[in-house]
Amino acid sequence: MISKVLSGAVLGIDAYLVEVEVDIAFGFPQFSTVGLPEGAVKESKERVKAAIKNCGYDFPQKKITVNLAPADIRKEGTAFDLPIAIGILSATGLIEAERLSEYIILGELSLDGRIKAIRGALPITISVRDSRLRGIILPKENAEEGAVVNGVDVLAVESLPEVVEFLSGVKEIRPTTIDIDQMFNQSRQYHIDFQEVKGQEHVKRALEVAAAGGHNVLMIGPPGTGKTMLARRLPTILPDMNFEEALETTKIYSVAGLLPTNSALIAIRPFRSPHHTISDAGLIGGGAVPKPGEVSLAHNGVLFLDELPEFRKNVLEVMRQPLEDGKVTISRAATSITYPSRFMLVTAMNPCPCGFFGDPHKECTCSPIQIQKYRAKVSGPLLDRIDIHIEVPTVKYRDLSSESAGEGSSDIRERVNRARGIQKSRLQGTKVHSNAQMTPRYVKKFSRPDESGIKLLETAIDRLGLSARAYDRILKVARTIADLDSSENVRSHHISEAIQYRTLDRNMI
Repeated sequence: MISKVLSGAVLGIDAYLVEVEVDIAFGFPQFSTVGLPEGAVKESKERVKAAIKNCGYDFPQKKITVNLAPADIRKEGTAFDLPIAIGILSATGLIEAERLSEYIILGELSLDGRIKAIRGALPITISVRDSRLRGIILPKENAEEGAVVNGVDVLAVESLPEVVEFLSGVKEIRPTTIDIDQMFNQSRQYHIDFQEVKGQEHVKRALEVAAAGGHNVLMIGPPGTGKTMLARRLPTILPDMNFEEALETTKIYSVAGLLPTNSALIAIRPFRSPHHTISDAGLIGGGAVPKPGEVSLAHNGVLFLDELPEFRKNVLEVMRQPLEDGKVTISRAATSITYPSRFMLVTAMNPCPCGFFGDPHKECTCSPIQIQKYRAKVSGPLLDRIDIHIEVPTVKYRDLSSESAGEGSSDIRERVNRARGIQKSRLQGTKVHSNAQMTPRYVKKFSRPDESGIKLLETAIDRLGLSARAYDRILKVARTIADLDSSENVRSHHISEAIQYRTLDRNMI
């Protein structure tokens, strides 16, 4: 007898429907799975067999063939355990086929029949909505994640007998519901704040400018000056995430299996800080069936690379595509997958190998050649994609001991939101969403300074030794500063401040 159960799988961050076909025929007892199953899918036969027996059902001692269609896409993971078990029980006549065509079924089975959590529940639930099926049967741990999607009945289950009873019409299961607005608002709370940072007012200002225009940042300073502390608080002043951004970010974490426990929706900007020993596959993504890397996990948020020159050169170079395109494509023999990776890059480095070049209190022991070699580890093409360079000096005692609280993240974020609104209005009808993404054509159109600004820029280029690549960067940053100032025109003082943010383009050594 043949039965068919609907299930789903993930390819990249999108899902597709999988038909689990089960055929039980007379012959020597055998259990085979076809349809390009990976190791975990092949091993499901042992879990399915034990779960069916331990739940008190008869396991057929016949030839069992399971086909996962479409058969030309590789299947992985443990989510097919439950649909395979249901398919076998349906093929033996225990379950009527009527309800099987209305629901997608997913779940990993324990040997005693309990149902465990899976990866990718959110994108698969979205595919259920798009396919206009009635609902989806998910493990209880994944139910709230799936319930984020409107228009789909998400049924939470804990054991194999519970699913059998529901599909047989013996038991009803109420769909899981959540208050999305309430969850979204509760999840938007940050546990850190810019108020906690003592001193460094000019660095805070630079990060505000960066957040307002979506500019990448490089912080240069001795150890212990607060570079990491400042970077960690940058997401708290970025524009508020909208629901679509939260949904897209959550899909990435769901596919990667990194969705926090008891969290159905990621509503705050991600912050990722990989160690400098990371491989290029860890940063970009990879594997036989490619999984998202750090650049994708930082999508809609911040990717922080501390000790930038310590990262291997090949690792830094692979970031050029996601920085340019906002997505990364990983190609393998079996498939090619594209993950979104639109993030703000924030980097930090010491000014020299010993860390104290330019420090007024500690003497630098590095020679000019050592400093040049150290800085040369960061390639020109990567620096070319970083708009703001800012020096982070040692914090003075009076700032550390001050009892007065600095400006909070919410106040800064309010100004950032206002500046982003101005940019959105100005760039409406284009594919550009922030000042940092402007091409030279838009820079020329929207960032032309006034007469005194042009003279100041000319002086900076000629006398301070600023590079040619700094020209566009200065104009972009100046446009953002003008937006924060609610100024329609780019003026000389906007240019002046933007020039301060090009530390590495000056003749410093």
